Amino acid sequence: MQVMIMAGGKGERFWPYSRLSTPKQLLPIVSKKSMIEETIERLEGIVEQKDIFISTRRDLVDSIKKVLPDFPEENYIVEPFPRDTAPAIGLATVVMSNRRPGDVMVVLPADHYIKDKEMFQKDLLLASKVAQDTGCLLTFGIQPDHPETGYGYIELGEIVSREYDSPVYEVKSFKEKPDYETAKKYYESKRFLWNSGMFVWTTNAILNAIERYMPSLFEGLMKIRDSIGKFSEEKVKEEEFEKFEKISIDYGVMEKADNVLCLKARFDWSDVGSWSALEKVKEKDENGNVISSDWAGIDTRNSIIVNDEGIIGTIGVRDLLIIKYKDALLVADKNREQEIKKLVEKIAGSDKLKKYIL
Repeated sequence: MQVMIMAGGKGERFWPYSRLSTPKQLLPIVSKKSMIEETIERLEGIVEQKDIFISTRRDLVDSIKKVLPDFPEENYIVEPFPRDTAPAIGLATVVMSNRRPGDVMVVLPADHYIKDKEMFQKDLLLASKVAQDTGCLLTFGIQPDHPETGYGYIELGEIVSREYDSPVYEVKSFKEKPDYETAKKYYESKRFLWNSGMFVWTTNAILNAIERYMPSLFEGLMKIRDSIGKFSEEKVKEEEFEKFEKISIDYGVMEKADNVLCLKARFDWSDVGSWSALEKVKEKDENGNVISSDWAGIDTRNSIIVNDEGIIGTIGVRDLLIIKYKDALLVADKNREQEIKKLVEKIAGSDKLKKYIL
């Protein structure tokens, strides 16, 4: 088994903590360790460090090295240009298949929260066995506990095998992020799971799928694979990556493939996609507040308050995000946190203000 950890995201919804040089995956959002450290530690005991690769964009490598000073230099897979997950996964696949052909390949985001390490490892080993036995593309689905509009969904088909510890389902379809009424129907039907963005397959299986459904990407990847270890490797990688379409693996492969299976995750999970996710992974006080700082308040309810130093004081506020980090302060209606990304874009568009997102 070889593991690709995707660590190239910008984490804009966690501004002002998350900046371009230190996005969410490099920060201690949930615990005292960075999320990428927790992701690697979650694999201890079933995957050796030499078999773990970090895929990221070029400008993040130095920041990751500061967080992971002992991680092997040769296990960074650097994308010359950001081209979304299909080219990134394709590049990692050719690197891994060149190293050990036919291995099981696990794809994990660097910024998910999973508390139950033991059950996660059991499910990962199960998925690895199913991938080897079937040659199919596996994804993990998460049992919804409410109608969620911020996730894609997996529509389950029939159970294709009961010979494993957990049922293996065929995937009937993938659904994009729905509106609330559609999400409610998905939730009530019990036939839909949240799409976790975690995948397990053999390197041969995913390369065959890319060849079939994304032939131009496959052609470029083969040129890159032929150049590995040669003087021209970096030049070829840059030339081919610049031509790749910017597209996710979901759009490019998973939604088209006819050999996709799903395991219903038995571990707890959160993608920690926004500040409000802290309400699920951290304890609340008696007034429903999540506090991660020195704070004193009067009549303060259902708010998330995070501060890197000093103290925050509040009086008579409800449903707010109050996030202070270094030189920036965010105060927002908690119900409008999806607009943080727009705010970051606005700041980035100002020559005077863009220093606050770097």
